[in-house]
Amino acid sequence: MATSPFRPVPHPPPPDSSTDADLLRHLLSLSRDVSSSQQPSSSSSSSPLRINPNLSSVPRNVKQLSFLFEELLLANQDEDDDHDLALPRTASLCFREMLHVLHRLKVLFDDRDCRSRAFVLFRAERIANEIHEQVVDLATFLDILPLAELRVPKDVRDLLRLLRRQLRRTSPAVDPAALSLRRDVLELVAGVESGTVPDRGALRGIFRRLSLDGLRSCRHEIERLERDIDDCVVDDRWVPGMVAFASILRYAKCVLFGASAPRSDSSIGAGGSKSPFSEAEDLAVPADFRCPISLELMRDPIVVATGQTYDRESIVRWIGSGHATCPKSGQALPHLELLPNRALKNLIARWCRDNNLPYDVADTITSTSNKQDDADGATTGTNKAALEAARMTASFLVDELATAPSTEAAHGLVHELRLLAKHGSGNRAFVAEAGAIPLLLPLLQSADAGLQLNAVAALLNLSILEANKRRIMHGDGAIDGVVHVMAEGSTWRAKENAAATVLSLCSVHSYRRRLARHPRMVEVLMQMARDGPTSAKKDAMAAILSLAGDRENTGRLVEGGVVAAALEAAGEPEVAEEASAVLAAVARRGGVEAVAEAEGAVARLVGVLRRGSDWARESAAAALVAVCRRTGASIVAELAAVPGIEWVIWELMGAGTERARRKAAALGRICRRWAAAVEAERTARFSAMSVTAASTTVA
Repeated sequence: MATSPFRPVPHPPPPDSSTDADLLRHLLSLSRDVSSSQQPSSSSSSSPLRINPNLSSVPRNVKQLSFLFEELLLANQDEDDDHDLALPRTASLCFREMLHVLHRLKVLFDDRDCRSRAFVLFRAERIANEIHEQVVDLATFLDILPLAELRVPKDVRDLLRLLRRQLRRTSPAVDPAALSLRRDVLELVAGVESGTVPDRGALRGIFRRLSLDGLRSCRHEIERLERDIDDCVVDDRWVPGMVAFASILRYAKCVLFGASAPRSDSSIGAGGSKSPFSEAEDLAVPADFRCPISLELMRDPIVVATGQTYDRESIVRWIGSGHATCPKSGQALPHLELLPNRALKNLIARWCRDNNLPYDVADTITSTSNKQDDADGATTGTNKAALEAARMTASFLVDELATAPSTEAAHGLVHELRLLAKHGSGNRAFVAEAGAIPLLLPLLQSADAGLQLNAVAALLNLSILEANKRRIMHGDGAIDGVVHVMAEGSTWRAKENAAATVLSLCSVHSYRRRLARHPRMVEVLMQMARDGPTSAKKDAMAAILSLAGDRENTGRLVEGGVVAAALEAAGEPEVAEEASAVLAAVARRGGVEAVAEAEGAVARLVGVLRRGSDWARESAAAALVAVCRRTGASIVAELAAVPGIEWVIWELMGAGTERARRKAAALGRICRRWAAAVEAERTARFSAMSVTAASTTVA
């Protein structure tokens, strides 16, 4: 079975050099661990459904084996030295092999206990066979164990003989009740695939047999099943069925138990809506790990010609839609070659492992083609079932939201819609097609903090899909609502999500002007950039940068105080990248005089050149080049007067990004030309003074 960072693995067996006493202690400890493993039931009643008889009998059998190790250790209890315990060589070798078998059993049971019930159900034969192989090995070592040479009581020997017979009688056959349940699940999947809405009674029956009796157990099962799908190998024939059933579980959870309210408002918002993990895993994803386009954790980070990093799926979709510019910097792409960012991918994978989160989580509905059985042709059918279940879930939630009797009921429904729209373009399309956007927009004005937060987070998730951007922009009061949240939102997370929504909508060039024309858009973004926490400043600056991608918006941004706000933010390391990019964009698109006239602009930009990240330094260099070229010698003189500027430029030419090196070289040429002009002027003045002096002397 595939090893996962989620699965607990016991300590490996001791080395062969350990003493026989140590060996027995390890055997006793491990046998107790295995015997404590419980048979996973699919019912919480007193008569649980057994997945396989072996799973219930093996722990009891191993418990009987532990009596042998206890007796051998007790027999040596009066000895002063562990080395005095010397087992017969054959017995010692058998025990060492048993230790490896028990260790493998422990791994199998721990892995099984961490799995979802659906995973164990679908993989019942494989799990049973793996355990049965270890049981056969254990029985074989008991057969060759020289009991007559061991100092153990007769009742223990009789128990071991009985144990050998019991182990030999075990078989890998799966319980018929489990097979019947799996057939019912597959029939349910087939029905959903054909477009049939599942019968509630049938859903209740399956849920009861799987011990899913409420929101909490159902949510936990979905989370585990999604992780299990990620752990499966490519050629696992059951992956399509598990993907479809996970989608059906989401639908059934809402239908049978209602929409689940958020666990806490503090766990929802910018982190929750921008992370590709389940609700229980709403961690603050580092900004550098999120794709600037989708705002989700990057699974396949790649670098474009400008040096910016994006998730491959997002940038390919961006380029495929006809764009020839870098989404983040707005620069034209000289070529469309995409290079993998392996260093960043390794960092993301390590962060996921450290936080016990799955990495490279394939979209469980629309991206399962690489995890499906080519032999039986189940790919299309199972994907269709998953898609149909997602469509049913979206329709059900939207219909319920349209008639929600209270704010509390609406809160839970909007929360479910946010979670559904978190993953996959298919889900986002279904939610929007069901009519969710017109229902979400009025909720942006809600006085309920949690409801407002979930509504704007859901809108952000929906806006990632290109077609939904048009639906949002044409929605009644959409821009007013987003601006309201940024200006008067109940929490900073709600404001951050609203700013991120602006950023998402700005990926359509024609929407940038429309957004900036709103009388309060620039004002509230500036307010966030000045007064917000670091995360809010980053989101606000990113939105401002997108608006600055259109030359028509530059005047509004300058009048709104963008230069002063960006210069202030450039002094904060966490926001310096976005702030420097804003200054470069404003200077490049008609606002160069405003940057040049701002107090301390040159000194602040040089500070970024000294201490900023690669992208921040690149943007700062671009801003300085634009200012120096278009505003005259006074700015160049101010730049040249900065102590150590030559070394700063020289270092950037050697260690910066490709564009940063070009901009640094341009800065160097500007400074040299200015210095040459100053020297020429000084020489001319000196010559003139010399001529004047000579004329005076002659006279």
